[in-house]
Amino acid sequence: MAELAPVHVGAAGLVPLEQLVDAARRFVDEAEASSTRRNYAADWRAFSSWCGQRGFEALPAAPQVVALYLTDFARDHKASTVVRRAVGIAKAHRRAGHLSPTEHESVRLLLAGIRRAKGMAPEQKAPLLTADVLALVATCPPGTLAGARDRAILLVGYMGAFRRSELVALDGEDVEGRPEGLALTLRRSKVDQEGVGRRKVLVYGSSPTACPVTALRAWLALAGISEGPVFRGVDRHGRLGTARLSAEAVASVVKRAAQAAGLDPRFFAGHSLRAGHVTEAKRNDASDLEVMSQTHHRSAESISGYVREADLFRHTSARRLGL
Repeated sequence: MAELAPVHVGAAGLVPLEQLVDAARRFVDEAEASSTRRNYAADWRAFSSWCGQRGFEALPAAPQVVALYLTDFARDHKASTVVRRAVGIAKAHRRAGHLSPTEHESVRLLLAGIRRAKGMAPEQKAPLLTADVLALVATCPPGTLAGARDRAILLVGYMGAFRRSELVALDGEDVEGRPEGLALTLRRSKVDQEGVGRRKVLVYGSSPTACPVTALRAWLALAGISEGPVFRGVDRHGRLGTARLSAEAVASVVKRAAQAAGLDPRFFAGHSLRAGHVTEAKRNDASDLEVMSQTHHRSAESISGYVREADLFRHTSARRLGL
């Protein structure tokens, strides 16, 4: 956005222009999630550094320079990461008022070649099914703040089919008790960037050790949390922090518990809870509507992407050929 010099306005009630400029910038920032802005900023710094080391101008950059950079970057990175780098370069140019060099035919052809050569299949973590989740929960140290928190993260994340960012965004005010369990309000999520708000439900489990409602209530009571971030840090001395956990911390909880349960932590992350919810629910003949009401996927086609190797032989026309 172009700079506007502050202008003194004598008339009462008029907002100074510099305040309007600052407010406009904040609104522009709100158009994207903070994590997305951080990723694009990191991508731009990496490109600028690469250009500086080689004596190229980064802004505006020539299409040939961008093509050389992406070629160099693609040697050790996935196609999807290369494409994201290109998007970061494009956004930086547009924000500065320049045409994006990534729109040049040479760069477009290069990216198409990288996608074709390296493939765009996403790297998926293994799903955690019900038996797996209960094995992970059993490793959480009883009678400790960290253990109570991790138990709640695992069970709530699994039954709620939460994205990591949604789970750590929960506040105490978002938890509402119902006779059937708990209703959790999502103020904002990946599919609700404008903050309309969505609900997820937690129902009672078959036993206290398998019940996310019990686990969440126990954590909130033990930590004395009624408002503010639900999931917070606990230091090595068992002291509760005030800061909200990061999405990466959820992945750490899952990996740590997986290792303690005898599983290879390399195959699991925070998304394993959400993926496991969909996989287990579909194995138990849940309808697409039931799953989508909990996961907030926008289409049944999105759910089909969660079909894992273990389900390949269950739903296939190969069984109906009479061979």
